[in-house]
Amino acid sequence: MNTEHQGVHDYLDDPRNADVLISVNGALRRRDEAVVSVFDSGYLLGDGVWEGLRVKDGGVAFLPEHLKRLYAGAKTIDMDVGLTPDELKQRLFDCLKANNMRDGVHIRLMVTRGIKKTPYQAPRFTVTSATIVIIPEYKSPVPQVIARGQKLFTVHVRRTGPAEQDQKLNSHSKLNCILACIQADKAGADEALMLDPAGFVATCNSTHFFIVRDGEVWTSPPEYCLGGITRGNILRVCAEAGIPAREKRFSLFDVYSADECFITGTFAGVSPVVSVDGRAIAHLNGQVTQRIRDLYAGLIQRNLTPIA
Repeated sequence: MNTEHQGVHDYLDDPRNADVLISVNGALRRRDEAVVSVFDSGYLLGDGVWEGLRVKDGGVAFLPEHLKRLYAGAKTIDMDVGLTPDELKQRLFDCLKANNMRDGVHIRLMVTRGIKKTPYQAPRFTVTSATIVIIPEYKSPVPQVIARGQKLFTVHVRRTGPAEQDQKLNSHSKLNCILACIQADKAGADEALMLDPAGFVATCNSTHFFIVRDGEVWTSPPEYCLGGITRGNILRVCAEAGIPAREKRFSLFDVYSADECFITGTFAGVSPVVSVDGRAIAHLNGQVTQRIRDLYAGLIQRNLTPIA
């Protein structure tokens, strides 16, 4: 397998995905039949919120935290999901059970405002209840890609503050992150490292960023990054294990001279960084990174909601 141009979100092909059933407003459809209207708010405007979830050993990891973030986002954009959290959880479980999925699965759970009678922005033109789509797929990271380490490139696209669009909102509208991703890809990198408006390190385009310096773990403050579930859990396992971990502002000076760097996300967990802007990080997959990865794996096992 040629992994030269693959990144942290690439995955091993699995033929079972051809027959996966996708939930569209509760109806189970094959991949080629799982469609929404061209008048759907998500298609027209990116008007909606979403979550990525992992299924492992018969359970969904950190499900309460993901649902809490989803409903907080929906309330922020004044959107009625149309189901209670328990009802949405059951719909998710029904989809997984219909596919007999219990391990090695990644889920994209999407909720948009619904179908509009005409393609205008205003929510008052929406004529249906929310559109809820659940896409479960068998997905595992490419081991060679994770092992070789991720290359990051610092892009000019900045993370905005809450006056523009609050970065804690996990919305369908991701154009700023897509532009950052494109710039990093053109530079031959796997992920974009994004700065805040003052030039301090914020986060990556689709993952969260951590550095290790003198045994301490640093990540940026929450003002300019998504409230990542994995990010929060990394801080949690560090606190539980007595590993010094700080949310603080730091610059590229601190990154280039770091002992270790890693990125985190729901799909691949903890992934080591090999270089940033062509500067080799001192230790690829160093001792602190390895320890945190092991601690996080244990935390997952203790936080699985059984599929029922």
